[in-house]
Amino acid sequence: MDEPAVNLRAARVRHGALGVPSPCLSVCRMDRDRAVCEGCWRSIEEIAAWSRMAEADKLVVWERIEARQRDALALTPPAPLP
Repeated sequence: MDEPAVNLRAARVRHGALGVPSPCLSVCRMDRDRAVCEGCWRSIEEIAAWSRMAEADKLVVWERIEARQRDALALTPPAPLP
């Protein structure tokens, strides 16, 4: 399976800084069904706490972000054939 669209490896390349990069993509819209941001896939609680989190906790959030995307893809029915 391909990497999730929002992933830690790509964020590290994008930000180029040391430490755990923010997953924020400046989309900032909450998906009501999933209760996560449509851009970064974080919950409102994760977004609010991000700046105060330890690096290890940020890595846990990244694991959740990637898992949420994989789970969403698994639940998405395949597109109909033309």
